[in-house]
Amino acid sequence: MELEQRLTLFDMIMIAVGSTIGSGIFLTPSMIAGALPSPHFIVIVWILGGIMALSGALTYAELGALFPKAGGVYVFLKESYGEFAGFLFGWAYFLVVNTGAIAALSIAFATYFGYFVPLSPMGVKLCAVSGIVIVTAVNVRGVKTGGIFSDVFTVLKLAGIVGVIVIGFLWGNASKSDFTSLTVPGNLSGGFAIAMVGVLWSYGGWQHATFASAEAKQPHRTIPLAMVIGALIVTLVYVSVNVAYLFLLTPGQIAHSSSLAADAVETVVGRAGGGAIAVAIFISTFGTTGIFTLTAPRIYYAMASDGLFIRTLAKIHPQFHTPANAILIQSLWAIVLILFWGTFENLISYVVFTDWIFFALTAASVFVFRRKFPNRERRYKTFGYPVTPLIFISFAVWFVVSTLIEKPAQAAAGIVMLLLGLPVFYVMKKKAKSTRF
Repeated sequence: MELEQRLTLFDMIMIAVGSTIGSGIFLTPSMIAGALPSPHFIVIVWILGGIMALSGALTYAELGALFPKAGGVYVFLKESYGEFAGFLFGWAYFLVVNTGAIAALSIAFATYFGYFVPLSPMGVKLCAVSGIVIVTAVNVRGVKTGGIFSDVFTVLKLAGIVGVIVIGFLWGNASKSDFTSLTVPGNLSGGFAIAMVGVLWSYGGWQHATFASAEAKQPHRTIPLAMVIGALIVTLVYVSVNVAYLFLLTPGQIAHSSSLAADAVETVVGRAGGGAIAVAIFISTFGTTGIFTLTAPRIYYAMASDGLFIRTLAKIHPQFHTPANAILIQSLWAIVLILFWGTFENLISYVVFTDWIFFALTAASVFVFRRKFPNRERRYKTFGYPVTPLIFISFAVWFVVSTLIEKPAQAAAGIVMLLLGLPVFYVMKKKAKSTRF
């Protein structure tokens, strides 16, 4: 039983875009404006983030075309650095990165659902769990069903964000944030570092298109195009919506807003705008939860197929042709995190540091494969090689080092989590070896 190639280019673009645009664009601009209270620098960091995302997408595009297999990044790391590197990536995604992101996004959409139906803290958690159950059922029933879910919710979230952009550009004014004079923040380097943390968090996600490579039609063409087009769409949307925010509110007002999009729209539309934005944020976060539930189980499926994870996760559902067991175990662990770990902030605090270690390693594998397989046919080659991957790697390394310095507790927790994978890897290898003989 094999995975079916049913995802079109549009499906994969929607996965790349929908995986990236989640809660970040609604939450991080306030933090960024607090760190860099200058409209020019706010726009600059979002443009730099877009350059980062595009350089990463262009780099990963070569990898996706070279290895169009289920698991994406797991496959790239395994083929370039060996089984242990691939296992650690999958281990990190299962234990913290993807399940933590699903849990955090679920808490976020449940919180915004509370805008319409008042919920207690436990009510928020139960609503979040219910959402995970729904998206799990959708994705177990078929990759095309999950793809349609991704398409619909991504289009809806883009429509909501475009609404904010249109309101800002039509009814806002550039004089609101004074774009005429350039103001340089006092602590530019420190503010820039803090701001980029929020930017990089918001731009992460386009690589999820590689996880479902084995189920894409014409993957050698589809995967590269999906990531590059997705990164371009996200960059255009992020820069535009931040300019719209600055046309409606001053940097100071943005920095002190806990519900930025609603506050910005309310300045010209009124209270009704707050409800509309709450719906847009709910759609955005719920849709991203569904996409994360669709993509990452392909990593665990690929690992189990290689004998590096629980064997039952390699089973394909006989009727729906999906890695149903991998989807279910991921959702169960995400539910455990929601019920016993806690808040949105707690859930994302250990995710980003670990994720960006693997971003750097994966991008560097382009150089490894150019040396390792110099004569292999490449239907796509990274545009601007070697500068393009070096730009992305530099961003990733800078972020990891900055986290080690600025947030040592978070970094230490991520490192401990990776070290926990060591004994698990050797147990799995030993078990796989004994099974073969």
